Amino acid sequence: MNRPDYNTSYLWRAFLTLISALLFFVILTLVYLPMRDTIQSYFDKPTYSKEQLEKMAETRQRQARADRKEDWNLIEKGMHVKTGLKADENLQLIIQSCTSCHSAKLITQNRASRMGWKNMIDWMQATQGLTDLGDREPLILDYLAEHYAPEEEGRRANLDVEEIEWYILNLEESGD
Repeated sequence: MNRPDYNTSYLWRAFLTLISALLFFVILTLVYLPMRDTIQSYFDKPTYSKEQLEKMAETRQRQARADRKEDWNLIEKGMHVKTGLKADENLQLIIQSCTSCHSAKLITQNRASRMGWKNMIDWMQATQGLTDLGDREPLILDYLAEHYAPEEEGRRANLDVEEIEWYILNLEESGD
């Protein structure tokens, strides 16, 4: 007697597809459950207009600038952020000795040789009530002469009027 030949491959294929789909949904559920709150918060997040986003960004920037200015020890790109003075080992001495009476901008806007800075200190002691700096004075002068010495660049040299070839502009001959 011959055995009937049953082709069951399509049944196995359907069974494996069903098992694969079931396994996929089980894994998806296991991944979703711990992340449910995060996913829901993403969908519940508020939407903002362009103006609201710009205002929030401006507020964050303003706060970051305020936080940055409040940090007395913050140094960026070799500059002390709060005072604008160049940073080195004598910076705190300069801040203590100079900015207790005047703004650091008075230092940064001036340029002088070591002798020029010494003359300014002498003037402040004679007329503005600056006390004797003692052994701090050479360190202060070193700092000022190194970081705020005269610069050769900047404004052009004065014109030599004797060397200029002058001419008279005659507007009546222009023909207009």
